[in-house]
Amino acid sequence: MEVGILIVKISIGEASSLKEKRRILKSLIDVLKNKFNLSIAEVGEQNKWQVAELGIAVVGNDKSYLNRVIEKVVDKIETKKDIVMMDYEVHFW
Repeated sequence: MEVGILIVKISIGEASSLKEKRRILKSLIDVLKNKFNLSIAEVGEQNKWQVAELGIAVVGNDKSYLNRVIEKVVDKIETKKDIVMMDYEVHFW
């Protein structure tokens, strides 16, 4: 069994409150969960309006498969118009 971890830091420029930030994040999280069958949670920057840190985990038998899924997740996040990806890290176990 292999585990791929993606940690993403994003900017949400349109958010003017925590409530608005949560709405935008919920939409992104729902899209990613449904499309890629992964686990995702906000893991940092919870009290800042315009910044979020997401932890994403993917489990599988093949590291190359996990890498492809993670690349697709990064691509999908980059296409969202209301957020900007500031940085990301990938780890495998």
